[in-house]
Order: sequence, then C-alpha cells, then structure tokens
Amino acid sequence: MRIVTVTAAGPAENLVIADAPQPTPAAGDVLISVVASGVNRADLLQRQGFYPPPPGISEVIGLEVSGTIAAIGSDVIGWTVGEPCVALLAGGGYAEYVIVPAGQVIRPPAGVDLVSAAGLIEVAATVVSNFDHVHLSSGETVLIHGGAGGIGTFAIQYAVALGARVIVTAGSPEKLQLCRDLGADVALDYHDDWAGGVRAATDDRGVDVILDVMGAKYLEDNVSCLAADGRLVIIGLQGGRKGTLDLNRLLTKRAIVTATSLRFRPLAQKAAICTAVAERVWPLIASGTIRLAPETRFAATEVAAAHVQLESGTNTGKIVLVW
Repeated sequence: MRIVTVTAAGPAENLVIADAPQPTPAAGDVLISVVASGVNRADLLQRQGFYPPPPGISEVIGLEVSGTIAAIGSDVIGWTVGEPCVALLAGGGYAEYVIVPAGQVIRPPAGVDLVSAAGLIEVAATVVSNFDHVHLSSGETVLIHGGAGGIGTFAIQYAVALGARVIVTAGSPEKLQLCRDLGADVALDYHDDWAGGVRAATDDRGVDVILDVMGAKYLEDNVSCLAADGRLVIIGLQGGRKGTLDLNRLLTKRAIVTATSLRFRPLAQKAAICTAVAERVWPLIASGTIRLAPETRFAATEVAAAHVQLESGTNTGKIVLVW
C-alpha cells in the first residue's frame, strides 16, 4: 500500500509517497480502505518534529479518515466488510489502509460523500468534547478563535445549535463574513484590538467560554475577556507554549483555565466521544442545521502542497487528501 512518509523533520517538501506492507487488524480493531484523509494543524507539527504520536502508534501522520471496512478483527461486532465509515485516529491516516480500534469508527452522516466526510470527525470530536468539558450552555456567550478554520467553522454552528451567543476572531474581511454567514453574532479582526471588541460586545461583562487555538500569545487577553465563572479551554498552541497568567484576576473572576488533547485520550474516552458525535452531530448535519465547511481537496500525491496551503494562513475550512 501507499503511505505518506517524512524523510526528515522539517518543511512540507519532506513529505513523500512510499510503499509499506498492508496491516492486519488485531482483536478489537478494523482495517479501513481509505478514501480520503483529513489534514489538520497537528499534522504540520508532527511533520516538523514537534508532535510525535503516542507510544505504540504509527509514525505515519494523519488523525482522521473516511473509507470502507476492509477487514474485521476478532471480537468486533456491528460492522461488515465494504461498509462506509469515518474514523478518529491517533496516527496513521495518510495511508491507503489504516488499523483503527473499532470504538473510534462510526458511519458517516447521511447525505455526505465520503471525501467530505473525511474532514468531519476530528473537528466534531474536538468541539463536542471540549464544549462538554467546559459545559457550554444555552444562553451563554462563547468566544471562538480562528473562526474560519476547520475547527472554527464547525464550532460556530455547534455553539449556535446549543443556543449560545457566538463571538469569533478571524483575519480577513472574507473570513469574517464567512463566520457571520455560519451564525456568528460578532466577528472581530484579530489584527485589531479584539479583546477590546469582546468587552464592548458584552458591555464589559465578558464571555462565559473561550475556545482557544493560540495558547500563550492570547493567554492574558483571554483571561481579561472572561466573565465571572468563565471557562477558557486551550486546544492549540499556535501562539506558543509559555505565557503569563495573572492568578489574582483568575481568582476574583472564579474563572477556570484548562487545556485538552484529543489524541492522547484513553481508548474508552475516544469511543464515547465518537458515539456522542454520531448521536448528536450527525443529525444536525443531516438536517442542514450544521453546514459543511468550505473544503479544498488535494490528491494524496500532492500532500506537500496541502501542507503549504494550510501553513499559509489563507485557507478557510478543511483540507482533505484524496486517495
């Protein structure tokens, strides 16, 4: 089978197509014949040598795929060979075949083709698990950074479906308009004083929840934007790992700062999250309540170009590799 491998940690040009033996599923696993692989920012970090997979997981990049069941390990029930599926992975997705624990494999949403479906499960699982983690509720206000990206375009719509008021940041007039079109109540250019814009939009009350992909760069401003009993959940480190935190400000607001990683969760947690996505999110997509994000497709042989596009900062929505 063909896989994408990294010749050395570094730039996108180090991604090449190589041959590898086709794996065989063990007990509790399924083998998926991959139709398409989602491309995520974590993939860029792994390629650069900054985000290795958990112990025992394939070194091949890739956290989500769509395809069909090619083989079934013992003790797996509920699947037959040839059925369409999508899967959440800890690694191995940039390949024509991948082994996945059966609990992380679900059927795609009704009415969505398999290529588009490849870019859904990772963002859905990330957003659902994190909004559950910080208990985003109807009537609350949420700030979503990177509103025009794969995570952001889904998070806006899911937050609206939960009954929340949505404020977003993005980096261009076109991206800001996309966020509004998806349901954002307030869209702020991150090149400007977005923190001041958040306070103005909330009459200085602040927001109840922040979903943050930036990390250190936004830490102080994020805390300043939290309302009393607010919750900041950090899911990305695009703006660095180490920042300054005013503990007194956090204390007086009774606020929470937390951070999560989907990739390193135990298998049982991942399986529960995938079940929640199938039960809660897929019906919203099937009904049109949540629309698919803008999507850019690359042939798997053009994987380097796909990474360059995602790194450029100009991309909106999702990028998928088609096998």
